[in-house]
Amino acid sequence: MPRLQRRDPPRDTACCDLARHTRLAFPVSRRGAPALAHQLLATAAVNTNASQHGLFSTQLGVTGPRVVFLHGLFGQGKNWNAIAKALSDSARVTLVDLPNHGESSWTDHFSYPEMAGQVLELLKAEGQGDRYAVVGHSMGGKVAMTLALLHPELVDRLCVVDVSPVSTEEISDFHTFVRGMRAIDLKTLTDRRDADTRLAPYVGDPAIRSFLLQNLRRDDSGSDGWRWRLNLEMLGDHLDEMGSWPELHTQPYRGRVLWVAGAGSSYVRPEYTAPMRKLFPRVHLITIKGAGHWVHSEQPEVFLAIMRRFLHL
Repeated sequence: MPRLQRRDPPRDTACCDLARHTRLAFPVSRRGAPALAHQLLATAAVNTNASQHGLFSTQLGVTGPRVVFLHGLFGQGKNWNAIAKALSDSARVTLVDLPNHGESSWTDHFSYPEMAGQVLELLKAEGQGDRYAVVGHSMGGKVAMTLALLHPELVDRLCVVDVSPVSTEEISDFHTFVRGMRAIDLKTLTDRRDADTRLAPYVGDPAIRSFLLQNLRRDDSGSDGWRWRLNLEMLGDHLDEMGSWPELHTQPYRGRVLWVAGAGSSYVRPEYTAPMRKLFPRVHLITIKGAGHWVHSEQPEVFLAIMRRFLHL
């Protein structure tokens, strides 16, 4: 990891530095394309059902540093599958379904400290005293920051992906996403194509619609209907709380922090640098060209190269 300079580099400079590092760090196949597909042939995943901590998780890899990935709002641990499999030959990776998402348990309220506490219990049980590199995107990034501030003894290093420790609800499109998802009448829904058609007036980007509709499942109650595999009502009712940042009243986290931003996103801005550095004084910013908010999905090869450098793999 490069040492943090007194002043953050301009975004273009950061991107140029990243491009140089990526060419050196990322393997290339004989045809010149990134060899990500070959890296996916890694250790088989081991799933852990939600238990006392209420979280479902998947573990990959049997040796190397421990790293946990935390997804964003309306995501699931499996959103990180490609990155995790590529790292699992040299790292022990945990993918978590955060509360109210995927296979994890539901709650009737929203709290970043409580979510961080559940992740803490999961990692303590799994790691048996080991420290973790914690990577979190969007909502998961705020959970990751909260975990590092409240429990720094567990966090060896931190990677925050396209989010800041500030209130961001005013720049979010998730209120529109929720209106669209709630507008789908599950009783009359015929298939996924029908769901995509109904969601399109609210969510114009097909990739984002696909991301949201991954949470749609056939109802297993025998009614041959559909259900959301997330707590849509509670999450939709608490979007403002999700977009805010909790007052934690803790000491700054003194470990290494990598702050990854998408060049086309508004979640990391120059004016957010001061609050970020106040809480995380050893922060280093990297901006990825050609990426918006879903950085790891839009530029997976570049993001993987960054992760390898971050983890010293």
